[in-house]
Amino acid sequence: PPPGGYPPGGYPAGGAYGGPGGGYATNEDKTWALVAHFGGALGALISFGPLGFVAPLIAYLARGQQSPTVRAHALAALNFQILWSIIAFVLLFVSWCLLFLPSIAVVVIQILFGIIAGVKANEGTPYRYPMTANFIK
Repeated sequence: PPPGGYPPGGYPAGGAYGGPGGGYATNEDKTWALVAHFGGALGALISFGPLGFVAPLIAYLARGQQSPTVRAHALAALNFQILWSIIAFVLLFVSWCLLFLPSIAVVVIQILFGIIAGVKANEGTPYRYPMTANFIK
């Protein structure tokens, strides 16, 4: 409970317990942020890595110029997915003789961090991807 206990009448109204946390002007912004993060994870899963950047790119192009929040989420997802898509693409050709084990690890990283970022975006908080580079600013 917060210091001093809960106010009389139950939970506080507004952002503390109701609705998504701050950062979204509209539900459409939230939807596009989720498309960027979860779509990156789904693209990595479907393509076994190399196409994880497609959904964040679509979110960036479709809504990034209209909403600074969507732009921030899409750029974070896009930079992460570009780096790991390149790694996955290279490993697909290099590791085929090693039973694809390194490629599987890369795809798991793309999916795992995409899902974590999507959950954070759903809560209305930005997420900083680990192990990424800023290709697009």
